[in-house]
Amino acid sequence: MCVTAVESRPVGPSQALKALGEGELGGASQGPVHRPLGARVKAFVALTKPRIIELLLITTVPVMFLAQQGVPDLKLVLLTCLGGYLSAGGANALNMYIDRDIDALMDRTSQRPLVTGMVSPRECMAFGISLAVVSTLLFGFTVNWLSAWLSLGALLFYVVVYTMILKRRTSQNIVWGGIAGCMPVLIGWSSVTNSLSWAPVILFLVMFFWTPPHYWPLSMKVKEDYARVGVPMLPVIASNKVVAKQIVIYSWVMVVVSLLLTPLGYTGWFYTAVALAAGGWWLWEAHALQNRAKSEATGTKLKEMRLFHWSITYVSLLFVAVAVDPFLR
Repeated sequence: MCVTAVESRPVGPSQALKALGEGELGGASQGPVHRPLGARVKAFVALTKPRIIELLLITTVPVMFLAQQGVPDLKLVLLTCLGGYLSAGGANALNMYIDRDIDALMDRTSQRPLVTGMVSPRECMAFGISLAVVSTLLFGFTVNWLSAWLSLGALLFYVVVYTMILKRRTSQNIVWGGIAGCMPVLIGWSSVTNSLSWAPVILFLVMFFWTPPHYWPLSMKVKEDYARVGVPMLPVIASNKVVAKQIVIYSWVMVVVSLLLTPLGYTGWFYTAVALAAGGWWLWEAHALQNRAKSEATGTKLKEMRLFHWSITYVSLLFVAVAVDPFLR
């Protein structure tokens, strides 16, 4: 069997297991793998997980507007976004290198470049390390070294603490591992001010408490995948009722923390209105999910993905409000 990226159907766990047995997913294929240049380029881009990085940039740029209390220097914004993309991309590539064994066994990750053989493990590791080095130097020499160290710290935390230590050992993996995804708000602020203050710390905490109720609904949807590979995501080891209760708790704390910016003088009426409206709708969805879980709803009736999709809309609206608010005060 030859697994290639030009297969029209997804590679399932059984196919991936066979490929592992033949050595293809470890980079020692028994025969040549067809790897056209265009597909190879797309595969290396896929290693960076561009869709996740879009969310990271959504939380970086608005904080730069808040720090500047207006429009930040365009060149600085572009350099910060580029450095952030390269850093997060490097972290994601190294994450795929470390997780290539379980990625091959999970439906949702069965088409990742290392699984299909479009990129070899050695290439992936070199690519990830190169992005880490380039992003750190780019931040240091074109933005400032505080942003560079924050960026490198986020990368190392995601790769070492989350991927290598927490992910396969504890159900609290996404809680503490999510710290890496909170760092862009600190980087956005420091890129403008070369310092930190309470405003980015509060937004850091918003993202910290946002991450579990954002990711747990998705984990509820694909918990069989995680159970198959022994990753103890909370929905794997706890009932839907327990997970939904945790989602509600984290959601309430997140919304309350999001409202602290205004009394501390960092934002005005516009941000407050958006935070209240978006947060109120979030809490409505979180409690609705909890009610469905209490009624023993399963499958499509649980509708756990409603909160997952809304969570992305919520964070987008909140940070757009962060960017717009300085112009309305």
